Amino acid sequence: MKVAITGGIGSGKSFVCERLHKFGITVYDCDEAAKRLMRTSVDIQKQLSDLIGTNVFVDGKLQKAALAAFLLHSKDNAQAINDIVHPAVAADFERSGYDYMECAILFDSGFINRVHIDKVVCVTAPRDVRVQRIVLRDDITPIKAQEWIDQQLSQNEVLKHSHYEIVNDGKCNIDVQIQKIINEISKTNK
Repeated sequence: MKVAITGGIGSGKSFVCERLHKFGITVYDCDEAAKRLMRTSVDIQKQLSDLIGTNVFVDGKLQKAALAAFLLHSKDNAQAINDIVHPAVAADFERSGYDYMECAILFDSGFINRVHIDKVVCVTAPRDVRVQRIVLRDDITPIKAQEWIDQQLSQNEVLKHSHYEIVNDGKCNIDVQIQKIINEISKTNK
């Protein structure tokens, strides 16, 4: 049974994945894998440099600001980056042996079509909570945080395509929700 954990930026997917570890579940992190592959794959580095420009890697190091500026410029730019990085991440996940993955833009980017996933868990949080989390985490303005949120599919749209929801609003008990989902997935996996 392959399970994807998704949700918009600032929803708390990573926190939920850390809690899953308490239940004996290790989660493949697509964002970390993408960063690792961009750091280590000469092929990906060449393709990104051809697409964005030679300023995206300086002395072999990814320049996040250059990547982000290109990415935020248009949805076509974001898709062009995804078309380079995502096939490598999908192949890496398939080889990893993990059953659970964390993927922020599972539906936005079409990543769901690159890997076999049986169940999708959407982590949700109110928009104001998400903005506050992003501002604190990334030390950016609330306006910039909202721009990042607006670049992704709406939380309601992601939820429509998901099998389960975990509400991560700082009030609801995450472990209770996780246990319920694990139990339901176990039943359907028999």
